Amino acid sequence: MRREDLNLSLIVSCQPVPGGAMDEAIFVSGFARAALAAGARALRIESAAYVAAVRAAVDAPIIGIVKRDLDDSPVRITPFITDVEALADAGADIIAFDATDRPRPATIEALIAAIKARGLLSMADCSCVGDARRALDAGVDFVGTTMSGYVGGPEPVEPDIALIAAMRELTPYVIAEGRIRTPEQAADAVRAGACAVVVGSAITRTEHVTLWFDDAVSAAFSARDDATLAIDIGGTKTLAALVQGGQVLDKATVPTSRQAGPNAWLVAVSEHAKSWVGRYERVGIAATGLISDGCWSALNPATLAIPDGYPLVAQASKLFGKPALAVNDAQAAAWGEHRFGAGANEDTVFLTISTGIGGGIVINGRPLLGLAGHFGLLHGPTHGQSPLEDFVSGRWMAAEAARAGHPAEAPEIFRKAREGAGWAEAIIMQSASRVALLCRDIQMMFAPKRIVIGGGIGLASGYLDAVGAQLEELPPHVAPRLVAASLGSNAGIIGAADLAARHR
Repeated sequence: MRREDLNLSLIVSCQPVPGGAMDEAIFVSGFARAALAAGARALRIESAAYVAAVRAAVDAPIIGIVKRDLDDSPVRITPFITDVEALADAGADIIAFDATDRPRPATIEALIAAIKARGLLSMADCSCVGDARRALDAGVDFVGTTMSGYVGGPEPVEPDIALIAAMRELTPYVIAEGRIRTPEQAADAVRAGACAVVVGSAITRTEHVTLWFDDAVSAAFSARDDATLAIDIGGTKTLAALVQGGQVLDKATVPTSRQAGPNAWLVAVSEHAKSWVGRYERVGIAATGLISDGCWSALNPATLAIPDGYPLVAQASKLFGKPALAVNDAQAAAWGEHRFGAGANEDTVFLTISTGIGGGIVINGRPLLGLAGHFGLLHGPTHGQSPLEDFVSGRWMAAEAARAGHPAEAPEIFRKAREGAGWAEAIIMQSASRVALLCRDIQMMFAPKRIVIGGGIGLASGYLDAVGAQLEELPPHVAPRLVAASLGSNAGIIGAADLAARHR
């Protein structure tokens, strides 16, 4: 084929979610045939096996790629010469590869030479103008914006229209690709100078599209509904608030008397919430410990002693006269940050580091509840019978300071560290190094897009930087992305309220 054959084309990327319901050749071929029937001119297909399956079903041009996760290189798209050979044998017309300026198994020049040796066209998946310029100098046929936003730093939401225009100054053969989710964005790409536009998730990834609609519909329901009474029961204080969507309309703080017990804590909240009667239709509760089938139990009594199996949901429903939902406080905060804060609606693990360590996990748009995310209760080989949080948290910091002859609580320890006190710096670094190891393990287990760090210790000045410094030597493709929580103390109540509004 000729380069001109792709001019003015819509290209549909038929790449199912790996391991998802559509990750079979019959579905990929079906997506391809449906896309072509509706007007697409070409296809982008991942793996030699799927290229072969689609080639057997259609005659249209196919851009073939192979994706790999490598231990020694961040390059994922068609990294090896053998990948080029396999795609060529499978029937690809164009072979695309990662053209970013990063450590790689095969050079760009070698990949292009292998593609040309098979009489095929080549496409460089670029992240910037510099990538495109180098690829064109090496003889590539097409340049694409595929890698823009995926080589470090915050991942954008919108397509990189400016990069399309900048690359058009270098060559007329620019293929726009990446985060093009609406017809309007596709048209913007054409106006910026693209000769062809690739659309993927918005057409062929049912899971992604469904999640976009579910988020929009749920947010609209939350905004339309009456407010939720949200309660966050912590070890030292209880926060009660009226929440609508991601907005806190009003709130009050009630001391948590550790000796009084959960009945008294709920009654205290009800007294403060009397002025809100008639303004809320449900109750969402975030509480430290384990919530199972509406019952509440302590996992670490040192944080807050709770009678085992306390019927939290039943008692709250009875006291407030409204349906109630209860979840772990860190899981609620994880959901709040995912939906309305630093999680940005991506796969998120949330860690709150304060008097203990709490955690929450949101994967594929769903929170993992129950025991999931109680990272502070993990036991390591050097911790004996004590959980990790007993060697990281504010309580541990205060105990270490006293042991070093400098009695101080966590805020004072951080102040002393900023003043250059070596004993304080050592305590903070010990805590940060243990949290860094935890973050590395979390990344290997769940591969979240981001790990959101919150809590009084986690957000203390310099702490997140200290954790990140411990991870700098990790390869980019396994290093976790750490971001500071953005909802502060409201994360738990916002998350609990939103989950309660969804629980119909």
